[in-house]
Amino acid sequence: MALRLNIGGIEVREGWKILNIQPGPGVDYVGNCATLGQFAEASVDEIYAAHVLEHLGYQQELAGALREMRRVLIPGGVLRLSVPDLDVLCRLFVDPALSTDQRFFVMRMMFGGQIDEHDFHRVGLNWDFLSGYLAKTGFHEIKRVAEFGLFPADCSAMQFGDRLISLNVVARKL
Repeated sequence: MALRLNIGGIEVREGWKILNIQPGPGVDYVGNCATLGQFAEASVDEIYAAHVLEHLGYQQELAGALREMRRVLIPGGVLRLSVPDLDVLCRLFVDPALSTDQRFFVMRMMFGGQIDEHDFHRVGLNWDFLSGYLAKTGFHEIKRVAEFGLFPADCSAMQFGDRLISLNVVARKL
C-alpha cells in the first residue's frame, strides 16, 4: 500500500497520513521531521511538507531533514515543499504602501507567529537556497510550481494582499 506523508499537516485527507511534532486530531505519527526513524528506508511514495522547513536550523537540521526525507522516499518518490518565500517577504516588508500593522504581519511571516515553542522560524528560504539544499541532498528534477492545491487550507496558495507568499517546489528521488 502506498504511503503518502503530510509532514506538519493537521488536515485529514483520504490517502494521506499526517506526521506532526504535536499530537492532535487526525495526527497519525508524532515526531520531528528531522528524524524520520519510525519510517523504513524507501517506504514512502510521496511527501508533502507545507511551511515546515523554515522551523529548522540551517546549520544541520534542515539538511538532516532533507536527507531523512530522501531516505524514506521510494526510488522515483516525490517531495513537495512549500515555504515562505523570503524574496517575496523582503519585497513586501520594504513596500512603502504598507502600513505599520501590515509590515508587522509580514515580519511575523518571516519569523513565525511565535504562539508556542514550535512556531519560530529559524531559516529564511528562497529559490536559490532551497534548490541548493535539495540538490546537495541528492534530489533531482527540482522545479518551482505555482501552488499544489492538495488540501483546502493549503499553505502553498497563501496570499498577502494579491501576492502569493509561498515558494513551492517539487523534487524527485531517483
